[in-house]
Amino acid sequence: MQPVYLDNNATTRTDPAVVQVMLPYFSEQFGNASSAHTFGSEVAGALREARKRLQALLGAAFDYELVFTSGGTESDNAAILSALATQDGRNEIVTTAVEHPAILNVVEHLDKSAGITTHFIGVDECGRLDVAAYERALGPRTAIASVMWANNETGTLFPVEQLAEIAHRAGALFHTDAVQAVGKIPIDLKATKIDMLSLSGHKLHGPKGIGALYVRKGTKFSPLIWGGPQERKRRGGTENVPSIVGLGKAAELASAHLAEERTRVLALRERLERGICAQIGHCLTIGDGKNRLPNTSNIAFQYLEGEAIIDRLNRQGVAASLGSACASGSMEPSHVLRAMNVPMSALRGAIRFSLSRDNTEDEVDRVLQVLPDIIVKLRELSPSWQKRANGALADPPRLTELTL
Repeated sequence: MQPVYLDNNATTRTDPAVVQVMLPYFSEQFGNASSAHTFGSEVAGALREARKRLQALLGAAFDYELVFTSGGTESDNAAILSALATQDGRNEIVTTAVEHPAILNVVEHLDKSAGITTHFIGVDECGRLDVAAYERALGPRTAIASVMWANNETGTLFPVEQLAEIAHRAGALFHTDAVQAVGKIPIDLKATKIDMLSLSGHKLHGPKGIGALYVRKGTKFSPLIWGGPQERKRRGGTENVPSIVGLGKAAELASAHLAEERTRVLALRERLERGICAQIGHCLTIGDGKNRLPNTSNIAFQYLEGEAIIDRLNRQGVAASLGSACASGSMEPSHVLRAMNVPMSALRGAIRFSLSRDNTEDEVDRVLQVLPDIIVKLRELSPSWQKRANGALADPPRLTELTL
């Protein structure tokens, strides 16, 4: 039985072509890019090429607008802290209630340690942002608004181009955590007002431990990491050359596969959701049905515990997740699903399936083969489900309306 990997929002398989281009920079082209000799200049050239490939994927106006980092978390932290350091007289942040922990935890820390005020904007039951509330929260003391491009748990897309323009009208900077969006949907940064954007290599078939922060030309920036003159003095430290080269190749491949993400991968997701709908009742697809990443499906199964579903899928060789890998191990239900007011009877039974260009129809059909039996057997063991089946427990109105 071949394993089926449907947890690509947590991490993707590093593409073999990416691994191949990285290998020489461990042993053959091992120079320091800052060195003046040939060993260094050859490596420096490879870094320039990687930067240009990433520039092309993002539609950035200039390659030097990209700062290589260790990943999305560092990029998010750098964007928030830089905005506060460079926006005199502004000590407020506007963000959403459904952001990744890389944003939520740093703003919580700033609230406790530096007295920074953060406004958290809510979402509706489909995960769509309350744009009017967002606009009201912006003001003369807002240093930065930070809104993710795509939610990592539901795939819901946010109108970040519009949100950036609204932020600028208030004189604030705008940052987007685009870790889940880059490589899955077309992006043209030069056509937007976005000031900063975060991305991570391992979400687009690149290596782990490498990412980038886009900083629009003219945006004031204060480094998170001080050191040498690397990255135009915006991020000190000797460059992680093999990983940067790998990220560049991953960006090139992502550009070539963008159309596939919006066609074949989307078709696989729809095949999965339609199959689940047809075979399993009393489940809820979570997220914006029309404005969602093509690869992401979050489905909640009523009166069940997601951990049990994940465990039994894993025994059948199927990898899925409860939501963000960065929040796994928490006993609390997802903060994203709570913000969306998912009914309590479905809140703990939510499973995220996230696909990639590596997946096939046969793999989707394998999930559809094993999942219905798993749900039936778990519901036989669920006291809540038995109460519902005996008429002692009624479905909440929203679940009745949206049950597939």
